[in-house]
Amino acid sequence: MSVRTIAGLARDGGVGVETVRFYQRRGLLPTPDRWSRDGAGSGVRRYGEEDVRRLRFIRSAQTAGFTLDQIKELLSLDAGEDRTRARMLAAERLEALDRTIADLEAARAALRRLASACAASDSGPCPIISTLQGEQA
Repeated sequence: MSVRTIAGLARDGGVGVETVRFYQRRGLLPTPDRWSRDGAGSGVRRYGEEDVRRLRFIRSAQTAGFTLDQIKELLSLDAGEDRTRARMLAAERLEALDRTIADLEAARAALRRLASACAASDSGPCPIISTLQGEQA
C-alpha cells in the first residue's frame, strides 16, 4: 500500500493542499488520524490509494458540473445498488446544462445582432453600448 502526506495526496489528485483541506471540512474527504512511529498520534496524517481515487472522483464530478453537495451524495451511493439515484442526479445536471447552453446561445445571438448593427453604421450611438446601458438600440 502506497501512503502519502497531504502534499502527496494533493499532488497526485491534481489540487492544492488547501483544496484537500476544504474537501475535508465539507465532508467529501476523510481526515485520517495522525500517525507517528512512537504511536503518540502527534505525527503527520497519512493518505492511501482510496483517498487518491476519491479525490479524483471529486475533481471529475466537478468537471461535469456537479455541486459539492451533489458530489457528496454521489460519493455516498453504492455503485451497484443506487443506479436510479445516480441516474436522477445526472439527469438533473443535464437539464441544468441544457438551460445554461440555451441561455448562452441566446446571449450569443443577441450580441451578434448588436455587433452587426454597430458595424452597419458609423453614426449615432453604438448599439452595443446603448443596449448594455439599458437604452433601446
